[in-house]
Amino acid sequence: MTQPATTPQQATAQPAEFTFSCTGVRADAYAAGPTLVFRLRITASPGTRVHAMALRCQLRIEPARRGYDADEASGLTDLFGERSRWGTTLHPVQFAQVSVMVPGFTGETETDLVVPCTYDMDIAATRYVGALNQGDVPLLLLFSGTAFTGAAGFRVEPVPWDREATYRMPVKTWREMIEQHFPGCGWIRLPRATMDALLAYRSRQALPSWEATVEALLQKTAATARTAREPRVPGRSDERTAP
Repeated sequence: MTQPATTPQQATAQPAEFTFSCTGVRADAYAAGPTLVFRLRITASPGTRVHAMALRCQLRIEPARRGYDADEASGLTDLFGERSRWGTTLHPVQFAQVSVMVPGFTGETETDLVVPCTYDMDIAATRYVGALNQGDVPLLLLFSGTAFTGAAGFRVEPVPWDREATYRMPVKTWREMIEQHFPGCGWIRLPRATMDALLAYRSRQALPSWEATVEALLQKTAATARTAREPRVPGRSDERTAP
């Protein structure tokens, strides 16, 4: 005997199943600060009516999922140590944790996940991506949250903690984002006391910019190092001799 087709009401009687995937990423050209926009695809169980979804997403970098050339390995030394130790030190790096409210849908939908970023080189994720010359950044997206479902009325269902997706973000997308806000520049964070000392030095030397200030200090340091390496000339001494 042929079984009757499952109606949407019957389908939603069971807890809804959700799957997630990331289909792309772009740099937000109109954001006030460095921002990436990931495109998410969300699929619900057949016949499930989702009125809304409060979604949380944690993004992690999975450094063990790609290879590195010699220059990249050198740039990652301060994060993971010498390459010979990477078997035990190449741990995931926290990238971001964001939330998004997904509008209602049935079956499948796509939404933007907006991720504010930073060029602060004290942040491990920034140092990691900055050390890469090419290729991609292996990401793991971990999902959780609450879904409001139901064909008539609504039910509150959790988004299971085991929902996840992988994505390989092109390094060029990160660079494009940074260039939009810091074209041809870098950025470092300094303690207030150090900033005050630099400002005082800049004022005393009448230097026109921070770039000129740092270059003057570097040149002074280089000159001091050269003087220290210069061999003493025989027969000449700066020391006072005994009478």
